[in-house]
This record gives sequence, structure tokens and C-alpha cells, in this order.
Amino acid sequence: MSSLDSDKTLAGIGSILLIFPFVNIIGVILVYVGIKGLSDYYKESTIYHDALRGFIFLIIAAAAIAVAAPVFVFSGMFSIVALGPFGIGFGLISFLAILAVVFIFYILAAMNLRKAFNTLAQKSSEHMFETAGLLLFLGAIMTVVLVGFLLIFVAWIIATIAFFSIKIPTYTVPQTVQPLQASRCCPNCGAPQNANAIFCSHCGRQLPPA
Repeated sequence: MSSLDSDKTLAGIGSILLIFPFVNIIGVILVYVGIKGLSDYYKESTIYHDALRGFIFLIIAAAAIAVAAPVFVFSGMFSIVALGPFGIGFGLISFLAILAVVFIFYILAAMNLRKAFNTLAQKSSEHMFETAGLLLFLGAIMTVVLVGFLLIFVAWIIATIAFFSIKIPTYTVPQTVQPLQASRCCPNCGAPQNANAIFCSHCGRQLPPA
């Protein structure tokens, strides 16, 4: 298996795993490794750097949700006990602030992944990457109305197809034409002649039968 073949396969499998909640961290790693290999293959470092920034922002957003959720629950319960009705408002404000932070980092992740996909589309001539990047960006913006999650789901499916559709160039070894070997000479001028020649290519005299 060639380097390009293995890199696009890793990225394609990772894109599939990104769709499923419990294995998406594995998907992130596989896509990252695959894109790093594709970046090296096409000798375009911006693909790798943009994707790296995108995944970092994505991980920060996911970590913010994972850490903030239990903190929000316990602090909200404490606020209600300590502040009474005012605690509900405090908890709601805290929750909205956390969502705002997650939303910002998710937008940044989608912007950088879109840039990486656009460059990859130019280098690989697989323009489905552009569609996947656009849907990721629109999906990140529209997560506030839940439709965005569907767009993100479709985006990673398209990215999966795009990774597996990258064409591996085939190289053919050029055939060299061997010069005709002279097997006899003209009796008139002495110029070398092909075995099947009837007239001398140099002086034009008729050659005797071979």
C-alpha cells in the first residue's frame, strides 16, 4: 500500500468515526494522522497547520462541555439553595456563558477545517472537500437551532467519500526506441545500411540482395 493510499484510508476511516459519539476521539486522531500524511505528500504545510488548529479548537470546545456540565449542575444546585429564586437566574446566565464559549471555539474549529479542506481540494482535485468544509462551517453557525448538527453529520459523510475518492497517480515507464542496427554496408560508398534496405540511404545506389 502506497503512502497516499494509507493516508487517505486513515483519514476516511477517521471521518466515519467522527460521526459516532463514543469513538469520535479516535476519529479525530485518525483524521489528524491522515491529513498530516496528505499534507506531506502534496508538500503543502498549510493543510496540516489549518487542520491542527481546527482540531485543537474542537477539543477545547468538547472539553469545555465535559468540564462545564457537572460544574453547572452542582453550582446551580448550590445557587438555588443559597440564593433561592435568584439562583435560577444565576445558573441560567452561567449556562448561557458556557454555551457562548463553546460556540465560539466551535466556529473557530470549523473555519480552520474549512481552510484545510479547501486547500486539500485544490491539491487533490477532489472538490467534494470544498462542499464538506462549507457544510461544516454552516453547521457550526446553525448549531443554535439544532439544524447545524444535521449539516455537520452530512459534512463528515461527504468528507469520508472525498478522502476515499482521492486518486492515486499512476506512472508509466517510457519505452525507449532502440536504433536500427546496421547489418551491411553499401558496396559503392561504404555507408551502413539496414538489412532490408533496397537502395543506399547515402548515395542512392541499388544495393545487392542481402
